[in-house]
Amino acid sequence: MAEHVIQKKRDINTLSNRPRPSDLLKSPILFFAFGMGSGLAPKAPGTAGTLVALLIWFFLADLSLEIYVVIVAIAAIFGIYLCGRAAKDLGIHDHPGIVWDEFVGFWIAMIGLPVTWSSIIAGFFLFRIFDILKPWPIGWIDKNFHGGLGIMLDDVVAGLATAIVISAVKAFV
Repeated sequence: MAEHVIQKKRDINTLSNRPRPSDLLKSPILFFAFGMGSGLAPKAPGTAGTLVALLIWFFLADLSLEIYVVIVAIAAIFGIYLCGRAAKDLGIHDHPGIVWDEFVGFWIAMIGLPVTWSSIIAGFFLFRIFDILKPWPIGWIDKNFHGGLGIMLDDVVAGLATAIVISAVKAFV
């Protein structure tokens, strides 16, 4: 498993802490947790992961709302295990390269939105702002929940916050 591939508890600030692309190919857990490789981006892996999530969203957006919600719910539940296991294998809670949580959070942000430039730009930037700045309750969740649930939950709430803001703006425009 990945624990044999990657040395545990390496310093997060060292380049050697980043799994190599070959590590992801040897571990399906790391492959998906690292967003099919997008989490390997040397700068802003969360933003890189959200960009890949956006590409996948173009396919998801064509589904009925019911099927979309079921797929996102399954991805979120799976993500609790996936992110928790990847963090354990890496020996680092919420490693910056683990971006499956960004995938799910972004897909939540985009629930029911049309495929338009305004939706894409608003959803992408608002989600990244909520995920990076972590206003209450997102920051509180990030500090108080641990394991796979903790990794996933702050991004799920960031996605919900994004969806609420976009819906509120749409209601008044």
